[in-house]
Amino acid sequence: MFRNPDADRLRALLREVRTIAVVGLSPKPDRPSHGVSKSMQSFGYRIVPVNPGPSAVLGEPCWPTLRDLPAEVLASVDLVDVFRQSDAVPGIVDDCIALGLRRLWLQDGVVDEAAAARAVEAGIEVVMDRCVYRDYVHLIG
Repeated sequence: MFRNPDADRLRALLREVRTIAVVGLSPKPDRPSHGVSKSMQSFGYRIVPVNPGPSAVLGEPCWPTLRDLPAEVLASVDLVDVFRQSDAVPGIVDDCIALGLRRLWLQDGVVDEAAAARAVEAGIEVVMDRCVYRDYVHLIG
């Protein structure tokens, strides 16, 4: 059974991360992905929007998928934060494995035990069914 990292590890992870690729980042200010990402940006994190629709979100160029990130942007990504339905997680895990991304955060309500286990087996640190903003405020802020 999957277990999230403990509070000390979450705190360390949030201090290590500088650039967050946000899969499913909406350009609509009323969407949770937008509010969380804007807040994380205000805390000093660079946000890399990943969504096939908009050309830019929160002042940053938006990329259709993780695999579309230019090499220089991909090299800077420390964490992939997912605001998608749970059924999208296996494909996102495939992308993270293929691209060598080492940290994956699945937001509140985004749960796929099998995909999370596959990611962990591939050496990816996974946080599942938690809010990165809420953890930041609680553990660091």
